[in-house]
Amino acid sequence: MKLIRRPGYGQDVSRPTRGGAPSPVAVDAGGVRAVNLARVLSAALACPTPPTRADLALATATTRATAARLVDDLLAGGLLEELGAQAGRPRGPGRPGTPLGPGSTLGALGLQVDVDRVAAVVVDLTGAVRAERVEDDDLRGSRPAPVLRRLARLAHRALADAPDVLVVGARLALPGIVADDGVLLRAPNLGWSDVPVAELLPDLPGLAAVAVGNEAELAAVPISFAAPGRPGTHRDFVYLSGSTGIGGAVVLDGHPVRGRHGWAGEVGHVTVDPAGPACACGSTGCLEQYAGARALAAAAGLPETTRTSEVARRATAGDARAREAVERAAAGLGIALSAVVNVLDVPVIVLGGHLRELGELVRPTLERTLGRRVLSAAWVTPVVEVAPERPVAAALGAAYVELHRLVADPGPWLEGRTAAAVPSGG
Repeated sequence: MKLIRRPGYGQDVSRPTRGGAPSPVAVDAGGVRAVNLARVLSAALACPTPPTRADLALATATTRATAARLVDDLLAGGLLEELGAQAGRPRGPGRPGTPLGPGSTLGALGLQVDVDRVAAVVVDLTGAVRAERVEDDDLRGSRPAPVLRRLARLAHRALADAPDVLVVGARLALPGIVADDGVLLRAPNLGWSDVPVAELLPDLPGLAAVAVGNEAELAAVPISFAAPGRPGTHRDFVYLSGSTGIGGAVVLDGHPVRGRHGWAGEVGHVTVDPAGPACACGSTGCLEQYAGARALAAAAGLPETTRTSEVARRATAGDARAREAVERAAAGLGIALSAVVNVLDVPVIVLGGHLRELGELVRPTLERTLGRRVLSAAWVTPVVEVAPERPVAAALGAAYVELHRLVADPGPWLEGRTAAAVPSGG
């Protein structure tokens, strides 16, 4: 199967702004309609209440007639739907317009491989999860080919569970560094390196290509977006992920900071102590060796396979070694995250993955350390929050990103639908 690593959704020509609508870009006359379609669709998805055609004309600075024509095209393509009269809108004087919402028949497939599970989800444009398949397993030291075949079988079942959703794209989240050509360069906690994913992932029905991205970066997407195209509460934050080790993503203005090679955000390998324990990455004293799930369990005197929730339970119950392990993790998090905040000036830290199990236990030490080490702490200290419980957050984010790509450039999709509707020879 052909597998590609596409640019992040923040790199599309029509990049969403804080308000959700794409920024104006220079285009020739032939591209005006395409840009306007993207602007109207983005504005519709970003609205906190279902908009009418008149609302969208105002939001995109187009005439009502132009907005109405564009909306009709988006309705015909399944990208928008007309809702019930005044759905979610306050009553007002005059004849009410027809509220509009995201299409529920178009969706994307999100895939996830992590050290303890494989997952496949189908998500529609409203943000609803229409199908979810998860298989838990210990995949440390596994062979890539059998795991990817297993993932493909799971994806087939998820697609079959959502027969009324037309899937327009798919993306795979992997816990490691991925090159532009789709090769997984390194995933230390899986034990994978230089894996040609494109050659190993079997074909999926109706999908010519599957994109691939970093697990932590994709898991951060549902934090910055409440639903596809709808900005969430936080637009600038550091997200920590992981189930065995620690992944991370830095998000600014709702978009991940990816770096020149797409490898930015590896907070788990920020050095806490150069003289600290050896890390699987080849360095020493990485944050992962203090706050990773295996390191946390070992420090608590438990088998490395012990879940973080059990370490947290023991610490809460007064177990001395568990409490010491949690305190060690909190101090390490504070040191590493202070460095990130000092460099990037992010106002929020979100603890996801296994770290969410430690939320309230690590918060006091983490916040004290941030208060001592962050340069701006005299005026403002970063807020520490716990992510919602989402074991398949990366798969969900992967589906969101594919839908964002559709929203940013719906023209080709609409043209394809129109061409398919014309009888051959007609």
